Amino acid sequence: MEIIEKYTPKNKIRIVTAASLFDGHDAAINIMRRIIQATGVEVIHLGHDRSVDEVVNCAIEEDANAIAMTSYQGGHVEYFKYMYDLLKEKGCEHIKIFGGGGGTILPSEIEELEAYGICRIYHPDHGRAMGLQGMINDMIEKCDTLTPDLPKTASLADALVKKDVPTIARLISLAENRHEDFEKAFSSVSIGSAPVLGITGTGGAGKSSLVDELVRRFLIDFEDKTIAIVSVDPSKRKTGGALLGDRIRMNAIKNERVYMRSLATRQSNLALSKHVAEAIQVLKAAQYDLIILETSGIGQSDTEIMDHSDVSLYVMTPEFGAATQLEKIDMLDFAEVVALNKFDKRGALDALRDVKKQYKRNHMLFEASDDDIPVYGTIASQFNDPGMNQLYKVVMDKLVEKTNTDLTSTFEITKEMSEKIFVIPPSRNRYLSEIAENNRYYDNWVDEQVAIADKLYAIHNTIEILKGKDESIVKVLQAEFDSLKLNFDPKNWIIIEEWNDKVAKYKAPFYKFKVRDKELSILTHTESLSHTQIPKVALPKYKGWGDVLRWSLQENVPGEFPYTSGLFPFKREGEDPTRMFAGEGGPERTNRRFHYVSLGMPAKRLSTAFDSVTLYGNDPAIRPDIYGKIGNSGVSICCLDDAKKLYSGFDLSHPLTSVSMTINGPAPMLLGFFMNAAIDQNCEKYIKENGLEKEIEAKIVAIYKEKGTKRPAYQGDLPEGNDGLGLMLLGVTGDQVLPADVYNKIKAETLTKVRGTVQADILKEDQAQNTCIFSTEFALRLMGDVQEYFIKEGVRNFYSVSISGYHIAEAGANPITQLALTLANGFTYVEYYLSRGMDINAFGPNLSFFFSNGIDPEYAVIGRVARRIWAKALAKKYAANPRAQMLKYHIQTSGRSLHAQEIDFNDIRTTLQALYAIYDNCNSLHTNAYDEAITTPTEESVRRAMAIQLIINRELGLAKNENPLQGSFIIEELTDLVEEAVLTEFDRITERGGVLGAMETMYQRGKIQEESLYYETLKHNGEFPIIGVNTFLSSKGSPTVLPKEVIRATETEKQYQIGMLNELHKGNANVVAEQLANLQEAAIKNQNIFEVLMEATKYCSLGQITDSLFMVGGQYRRNM
Repeated sequence: MEIIEKYTPKNKIRIVTAASLFDGHDAAINIMRRIIQATGVEVIHLGHDRSVDEVVNCAIEEDANAIAMTSYQGGHVEYFKYMYDLLKEKGCEHIKIFGGGGGTILPSEIEELEAYGICRIYHPDHGRAMGLQGMINDMIEKCDTLTPDLPKTASLADALVKKDVPTIARLISLAENRHEDFEKAFSSVSIGSAPVLGITGTGGAGKSSLVDELVRRFLIDFEDKTIAIVSVDPSKRKTGGALLGDRIRMNAIKNERVYMRSLATRQSNLALSKHVAEAIQVLKAAQYDLIILETSGIGQSDTEIMDHSDVSLYVMTPEFGAATQLEKIDMLDFAEVVALNKFDKRGALDALRDVKKQYKRNHMLFEASDDDIPVYGTIASQFNDPGMNQLYKVVMDKLVEKTNTDLTSTFEITKEMSEKIFVIPPSRNRYLSEIAENNRYYDNWVDEQVAIADKLYAIHNTIEILKGKDESIVKVLQAEFDSLKLNFDPKNWIIIEEWNDKVAKYKAPFYKFKVRDKELSILTHTESLSHTQIPKVALPKYKGWGDVLRWSLQENVPGEFPYTSGLFPFKREGEDPTRMFAGEGGPERTNRRFHYVSLGMPAKRLSTAFDSVTLYGNDPAIRPDIYGKIGNSGVSICCLDDAKKLYSGFDLSHPLTSVSMTINGPAPMLLGFFMNAAIDQNCEKYIKENGLEKEIEAKIVAIYKEKGTKRPAYQGDLPEGNDGLGLMLLGVTGDQVLPADVYNKIKAETLTKVRGTVQADILKEDQAQNTCIFSTEFALRLMGDVQEYFIKEGVRNFYSVSISGYHIAEAGANPITQLALTLANGFTYVEYYLSRGMDINAFGPNLSFFFSNGIDPEYAVIGRVARRIWAKALAKKYAANPRAQMLKYHIQTSGRSLHAQEIDFNDIRTTLQALYAIYDNCNSLHTNAYDEAITTPTEESVRRAMAIQLIINRELGLAKNENPLQGSFIIEELTDLVEEAVLTEFDRITERGGVLGAMETMYQRGKIQEESLYYETLKHNGEFPIIGVNTFLSSKGSPTVLPKEVIRATETEKQYQIGMLNELHKGNANVVAEQLANLQEAAIKNQNIFEVLMEATKYCSLGQITDSLFMVGGQYRRNM
């Protein structure tokens, strides 16, 4: 591999990096910003899911040379054009725009965007030709320019007082880069007297989160005051680059009353830039009401902040070591206030006591009460933390006391101390290692029992041989046999005694078994075209008791503990594991696709992909960066009526219908829409059965006459197979038109019948995919509320969560990491639900799993290892019943192995992955379409993808057998290797404080990204051969393929979604406020939020609910 030299910038360059709105793909932009930094650039990194407005405002406030964006979720043309237009509108068109989005941005769109004014959009083929560093060099060279002059204004002083952001930003840049010009321009400007709060502390103490929380409280406390933040991060001595990473952690700064500027120190060993003084003077001249100065985290002797601030706040954590270390911290001599952040760490109360003692010594306050010492425990990462409330009030009072500013706070505080709201009680932190110990203990017990069984078998055979020959030896042997048998588990003896009967049961023509008190009789063989009887389940021909016992305890037949080979004795007849996948445009278009792919199939297993607007809990809107994404890469669903149309014509209560919804952050809202759609379908059936159609229609007409709005309707003709079920009550709900007792009975019955899954797995979102919208603690609480509601209402056949490894694998994890992290997340939900007092046998059956299948060897056993680990843990550690011990899982073939080159070869990979999944007895399977690497799948590609698994299931002879992996030496060896590797990873996670503790240090995310880079490096240098990608290339060099058909939402669909939403908002205006208030009250009073959400989803749109829950649950805080 040729090494590309780094470009050396001639000027100091500042670049803003981010991923576009509703786009969680942050790995690529993270890699890019690292290379940009290492090339000597100051990078302001915003992370994923950033609106055009946020990025543009940031670039202007930071006076950046350029913006570098990734956009993988569609809507890129609108996004980039809107960004260009907004910069131009704000007089900042000098800021260059660069972008990339894999193969999703087509060459024709690149041409269009570059012609519009976007500086450059990079394509995968550019990356292959230029290399990553080459692309970065090209970008940096294009924006390597001198800091421009000040924007033209009649009066600089007036522009500052009016808080003209480009002027403020440019003045600070001139101070940094053209100091003489700065002095010339600024010397005549009078400087105001805004108070300055200086914040310093150790690296990693959580200063950015703490500043964000102070700003959030300031904006609530003062409705008309403004605030400016100067945040300093260190420059790298070697390269001159810098990561200005404070903005990524801040949510509150997205407000017109806030200005923020990030500065690099541009010198080593100092916590502040030498131009901080000028930056503060500029902000004082702009008459901000408060200025916060945050230094880079340096260490113990960092007192430089004192020269620039009126009040200083020192932020540290409880993990400072021995109390004598406190004597070395200079800031404890000078700081007016000390925050002991991350107060949930072990030993926090002792640390608080020690810091207060040291503060007393340093300030000669020996007589003072501990309560009067300004040292406060805080957990800035926790929403509405009482310690943060106290700290904010004290800081504001100190500012008033020292500067006589008019910022007298009216913020109400309580005397509570910061207390971590634990998801997993601290006493249960070792749960993963306990599971590993439990499972290893079981394996050791099996080995011991097998050793005894072998000896018993040997003695038994010897006795049989010697019978009638030497009775004295037989007696001795019989005594030894009886003695050994005392150490043999009686249940294991039953296994050996009944083995021959078990084998006979599977050889008989019919196998009889019970499922939920219902006896089923199933044929045990199928006949081939050659008239061979093919057994559905093949048992080993073992005779030795040890072999029989080991196989029975570690493998066993499908349907028996430990469920290694499958959960049920036989596969369901008439219901293949095939899932029908769709998601594009408006609900009507996706409904048509669902009916098209399921036509003639007895079971309807609908798998729904949502557009990114829905995935992030937003409503469709006319704003271009939202508008471009409506109905692209998924279906647009923002209210109950959308859900009714989406699933119309499918009986949601039918035992052969199941619906899977791939959504996480807003999962409870979408689940509310789905449940209400199902209830209203059954109300419709009741109306028809009782001949009430005319009466109900008259009621609906009257309702809409009173509302004065247009009733929603299904757009276009119904497709073949759609009988209109679910459309009668569009625009209303059953409780508005039927008597309460009738409606409540229908509702109760419906909840017990619906089948399906909502993904809702917030842990893997935080670790890998990033569609988190609420704070992690609040999102977990919502999940727990859904599960409690399911238990209370008897929702037995719907999974409250699909614990997903798919997205962990897609982000780059190898198969062992995917399996280990996913199971660890699953056990975390178990521990959380148990800590809430739920019964494991009540919630266990509502948990399901979702894995990706690549073509690595470990994927051959991913399902069997998962089933085995789960069953052993649930049975032996948690004493759960058999139904809860069964790990149900869905497989989706790997999206990461869908390459944008030689896309026809993707179907070959998908076929092999589907074969793995079907041989491993997965519960359901989604085969990816070969063109998904470059576009939303077409009807043709979806049929091909479904045909892959239909052919395996219905035509491939060996698939008529349901346990083909059993008996293979390599499968047994792989199973043992992968099982032990997963348990070892459990121990590693335990060392880091369990799943949630490991997430705090971003262990999972770091591991996933390392593995991703390892794979990409081997792919890039050719060490890992990929056919049609880096080897066996076509005569044209296998360029990125262009899609024959590009699936995009139409203007009509987008406009209808927005218009329909406006009508909904108008029609329900009088009830929405009350519904949202009820929702917030339930959250504050610790009631079940989902119960209230079931009502709110009848009237409110998705965006309305999301915004109202932000106020009580907190917004997700991004990580670097």
